[in-house]
Amino acid sequence: MAKTYKIAVIPGDGTGPEVIREGRKVLSALAEKYEFKVDFIEYDLGGERYLKTGETLPDSVLEELKTVDAIYLGAIGHPDVKPGILEQGILLKLRFSLDQYINLRPVKLYPGVWTPLKDKGPDDIDFVVVRENTEGLYCGSGGFLKKGTRDEVAVQESINTRKGVERCIRYAFEFTRKRNKKNTLTLCGKTNVLTYAFDLWERTFHEVGEEYPEIKREYAHVDATCMWMVKNPEWFDVIVTDNMFGDIITDLGAIIQGGMGIAAGGNINPDEGGVSMFEPIGGSAPKYTGKNVINPLAAICAAGMMLEYLGEKEAAESLERSVMRVTAEKLKSLSAGKMGYSTTEVGDLVVKFLE
Repeated sequence: MAKTYKIAVIPGDGTGPEVIREGRKVLSALAEKYEFKVDFIEYDLGGERYLKTGETLPDSVLEELKTVDAIYLGAIGHPDVKPGILEQGILLKLRFSLDQYINLRPVKLYPGVWTPLKDKGPDDIDFVVVRENTEGLYCGSGGFLKKGTRDEVAVQESINTRKGVERCIRYAFEFTRKRNKKNTLTLCGKTNVLTYAFDLWERTFHEVGEEYPEIKREYAHVDATCMWMVKNPEWFDVIVTDNMFGDIITDLGAIIQGGMGIAAGGNINPDEGGVSMFEPIGGSAPKYTGKNVINPLAAICAAGMMLEYLGEKEAAESLERSVMRVTAEKLKSLSAGKMGYSTTEVGDLVVKFLE
C-alpha cells in the first residue's frame, strides 16, 4: 500500500503562491512516479489574512500543524504590514513552537548557474550550513530603558543553553558523517570577542567531537568564514554556527550559489514526531506578484529537501537531477523575468526531465 504524507502548505504572500504551485506540481509528478501519495492541506497564513482579521498564526492552526508530516512554505512578507509582525507572529512562532532547532542550508552551485566568484564552479561550491534556530539573539530577550529619550538604552541578549548548543552540534556531526564527503565540520564563531557564548560553543564542539573520531574538527571566526566562503569555498564541507551568524553567512552562501532563485532551506525538528518546515529562502518579491516571471527553482529544491527528510531519497535525488538539467540546458539566468521561460514553464521543464 502506497504511503501517504500529510503536507501543510502555506503559500504565503507575494510570489509565494506562484512558486509553491510549481513545487506542488513537481511533488505530484514524483508521487506518481515513485508510488507514494501526498495529501496537501492549504493554510491562508500571511499578510492578507493579517490585514483582514488581525491574526497571524492562531493557536488552533498551530495545533493542527503539529499533526502533519511536514510544512511547505512559500514566503511571508507584505508591503502593507509593518516589518516584524509577520516574521515574529508566523515564522518565529512556528520555529519556536514546533522546536525546529536546526536551520539547514545547502550551498551548492548547479551546472550552468553563474556565480560572482571568479574561477569557481560546481566542484568548488558544495557545502552545508547547520544553524542553531531557536536560541541566540533571536529569542527576543532584552528591552528598553528610558525609551525615546536622549538617555535611551536598548539591550538585546544572546541566550545560549548547553542543551540547545549540544543538540545543534550533535546534529551537525551526525549530518557530516551521513554526508560522507570531506568529513570535516567547521565551527563558525567569535571566540575572541564573544568570550562567554562561544566558550560554551567551543567546549561543547570538542567534547561532542570526541564521539566522532572520523570527523575532522576545524574552527573559524565568522569574519574569516565570510572571507573564505568568497576566496576558497572549496575548503568547507559542513559549517555549524549560532542563530545570528548562521543567518548572515547563509545569505552570503545564497549569492555564491547563484542567488535567491536557487537557495532552499529547512527548519528541522529531527526528533521523533517532530514537524519540520521547508521553504525557498528568498522573500515574497511583491513587485513580481502575478506576473508569472519569478524563478520557482528554490521552492522546488525545498520540496526536494522535504522529500529527503520524509525518507523518499530516490525521489529527492531524481528532483535534483532534473533541476540540474534545467539549469545546465535551459535557463538563461536565474533572475526573475530573465530566465527565458515563465514560472509555469520552468516547473513544466522540471517535471519533463523527471521522465
